[in-house]
Amino acid sequence: MFDISFIPAFKDNYIWLLTRGKRAFVVDPGDAAPVQARLEADGLTLEGILITHHHADHQGGVADLKARWQAEVHAPGNESITGCTRPLSGGESIDVLGQNVTVIAVPGHTLGHLAYYTPGALFCGDTLFGAGCGRLFEGTPAQMSASLDRIATLPDDTLIYCAHEYTEMNLRFALAVEPDNPELLARVAKVAALRAAGMPSVPSTLGEEKATNPFLRCQEPAVVEAGLRHAGPSLVGNDIAQATDAGDRSKTAIFTAIRSWRNNF
Repeated sequence: MFDISFIPAFKDNYIWLLTRGKRAFVVDPGDAAPVQARLEADGLTLEGILITHHHADHQGGVADLKARWQAEVHAPGNESITGCTRPLSGGESIDVLGQNVTVIAVPGHTLGHLAYYTPGALFCGDTLFGAGCGRLFEGTPAQMSASLDRIATLPDDTLIYCAHEYTEMNLRFALAVEPDNPELLARVAKVAALRAAGMPSVPSTLGEEKATNPFLRCQEPAVVEAGLRHAGPSLVGNDIAQATDAGDRSKTAIFTAIRSWRNNF
């Protein structure tokens, strides 16, 4: 397994650095400067770049990195990605520093959003966050709900390498949804201690997210009750109708309610 560390960027972005010996990949380099500095300080050679989606804070550094390194750029093929050399759509397997990585389509935040999975680690961009999920800039609630369901099938010990330090903010909302969840209360205390010590709150494990993240808990009674209470009884719409069966429509309805609530929280 390659080693994983982070390079901070902008206000709250994490660029993930994958290394094996002196060989390196980076995930979502929105800014080239801190990546270049780290590569040069550690004597690393950049062999590849993984892009989850087209937003500038995830791909803005690609052109400058490509100008310095002969790096292959793996990215969504149906989004406009600078310097893409390997267009992907989900379902592919790619080699990253000798490790097999599976590409997973996770539309919702954007239509072409991808996640990259290798046993033990998921690089999911802006789809799943610590205690939260991405906004729906392009996709529908049904798409995002299905994408989160896809992620939820991975092993519970999978480490979730998301792209932003949003956990404390997201936990405040999660507490509004499930104020009596003991695992959530414990996570609030743990994350507060980490952040007070200047430590990142990510990665978390998928099991921890399933226990505390309301967007992965849309069939839990407390989350259902909170979603209905917030949205009211007329929780229907075209996005929900796109779900495949009654159970998915119900889950998507609750997801829609709490995502709308979170947008204005």
